[in-house]
Amino acid sequence: MFDHELREAAERVLLSCRKRGLTVSTVESCTGGLVAAALTAIAGSSDVVDRAWVTYSNEAKNEMVGVPGDLIAAHGAVSEPVARAMASGALAHCKADLSVSITGVAGPGGGTATKPVGLVHFAGARRGHEVVAEHHVFPGDRDTIRRVAVLTALSILASLAER
Repeated sequence: MFDHELREAAERVLLSCRKRGLTVSTVESCTGGLVAAALTAIAGSSDVVDRAWVTYSNEAKNEMVGVPGDLIAAHGAVSEPVARAMASGALAHCKADLSVSITGVAGPGGGTATKPVGLVHFAGARRGHEVVAEHHVFPGDRDTIRRVAVLTALSILASLAER
């Protein structure tokens, strides 16, 4: 189901987490659970993957991982503050050691001048550390944007595990 590059990236996360005894959670919007799916496509991943949320709507972001509604109203769902709150909220709602969040505009519609199609915000959290965030504007169609977003999220998780 997942290509070689995605499987390798997921395997790197799982191996790195196993070496350090870490567990993972994901909070995904525009990728619709693909990061969790990539991780759980690897047999035996249940020792690392704790849980995953698909928080596609603003209400889900608020209800499931505690992103404040006023934060979404002030910055929009596709923003660094919301991505950071999603990643922090995941750790507040489970016992995982690491979390990654993704919120973006995968297209083909929905983009604006300030938030174009391809804009994706990521945040990664590790207990006891500062939340890290980054954003990218990925070129391509919806499938390409989502695929590259999954690879980026897996890279963030691998980096958090190695801290």
